[in-house]
Amino acid sequence: MKLIADSGATKTDWWIGDETGHGRMVQTEGINPFHQGEEAMRCIVTDQLLPQLGGHEAGSCTAVCFYGAGCLPATSGKVVNCLQEAFPQAAADVQSDLLGAARAVCGQDAGIACILGTGSNSCLYNGQEMVQNVSPLGYILGDEGSGAYLGKRFVGDCLKGLLPAALRDGLLETYGLTPALLLDKVYRQPLAHRFLASLVPFIHAHRQEPEVAAFLDDCFCQFFVRNVLAYHSPLPASFTGSVAWYFQEEVKKAAARLNIPVGSFVKKPIEGLVRYHGTV
Repeated sequence: MKLIADSGATKTDWWIGDETGHGRMVQTEGINPFHQGEEAMRCIVTDQLLPQLGGHEAGSCTAVCFYGAGCLPATSGKVVNCLQEAFPQAAADVQSDLLGAARAVCGQDAGIACILGTGSNSCLYNGQEMVQNVSPLGYILGDEGSGAYLGKRFVGDCLKGLLPAALRDGLLETYGLTPALLLDKVYRQPLAHRFLASLVPFIHAHRQEPEVAAFLDDCFCQFFVRNVLAYHSPLPASFTGSVAWYFQEEVKKAAARLNIPVGSFVKKPIEGLVRYHGTV
């Protein structure tokens, strides 16, 4: 049995199955060694993952392929330890979520892989490994085109009067916010990036309004200009992540404006990763 995982900021998608393609998906809380200690990650594996797997599945697992946010060379060892404790018969391979995204959207073809979810990232990919990466820098300094970035820009434009008052009032009413409460959530409460990304459904619901369409075009153009064009490559850009999936038309329009070819859109990286690892 093989276990494949894609872990983001809030959740981890797991696929357990055999080489004939028979398997199933389960889900747990996200695992991120950059933000979590080893004990917290161990609890997610033992308390959330293992109870969803049958004893036979867990006991016969011989390989774990884990792709996760925060899985850098300096931090991935903690994830390896947790996985090998839970699956002692398995060889655990832990890689970054960006390499997972590249393998999910490009397979074994070269291309530019992009993540547009709560955060954003991109890389130049040769069909097996990443060969170049423009640092995303997080939602304060970068993360252009991400859910957190869209939320941050939209809130700022609404409160500064750069978008119609009806949009500002609708946003505050929909989420039960006031300007003071909104600022408190951004500057004083934890996980501000998740809060800002949670406002994206409102933006999506109003994406046909001219002012919002122009806003989205500028946000996605910023992503391409500050990230993708830096690779100086004619290869197509392919996408994964919820923002990319639900704003496909807006992403394609921004790419066309900058003469950037667009490849595929994959809703969940785990789907492409199962294909990449030859299990379907």
